Amino acid sequence: MTTHHITTLPALRQLYGPARERSLKKEIPALDAHAVRFIGLSPFVVLASSDADGHMDASPRGGDAGFVKVLGTQTLLVHDAPGNNRLDTLENIIATGRLGALFMVPGFDETLRVNGRAVLSTDPADLALCADARRTPALVIRLSVESVYLHCAKAFMRSGLWDASRHIDRAQMPSMAEMMRDQIRTLEGEEIEIETQAQMLVRYRQSL
Repeated sequence: MTTHHITTLPALRQLYGPARERSLKKEIPALDAHAVRFIGLSPFVVLASSDADGHMDASPRGGDAGFVKVLGTQTLLVHDAPGNNRLDTLENIIATGRLGALFMVPGFDETLRVNGRAVLSTDPADLALCADARRTPALVIRLSVESVYLHCAKAFMRSGLWDASRHIDRAQMPSMAEMMRDQIRTLEGEEIEIETQAQMLVRYRQSL
């Protein structure tokens, strides 16, 4: 039976060839001045993690620019803000102790990737460093940096993510509450009450 799946590394490399030398050399084992500056400008990061069985999760985190704190060249602190209490990322860190982070800066087409080991810290010193005018977090993710590299601009250039002329009108899709209602009803066969988009935004702002 013919298969069109790529299942070996040699077959994969036959399609793409070797990585460019510069792409390999750009990965560094610690935060340099450019990485520190990038993180200081970033109000948004996506945290990638997995559980012990390899089930993956990617979780967005946001705050004021520089909300992720840099301690020297090997350590980052990410405060945990109020969310939905699923705790996917936090549970995964307990399971594997691994974390990846993708930092973005509005208007920049480049991104910064940081990978390493992570623990959940309730050290008062860590909590104080990540406190802001709204709250002191219940815990902080302490990421011990193992690899750092800048990711090229191609994905953002292709998507035009920051190009306002290409932004999609939110009315092109139902509110999140309406979509969740339909998904839950499909799974459980029952009706649930929903918020309007405006009501949901009000609730979000109360716990930012």
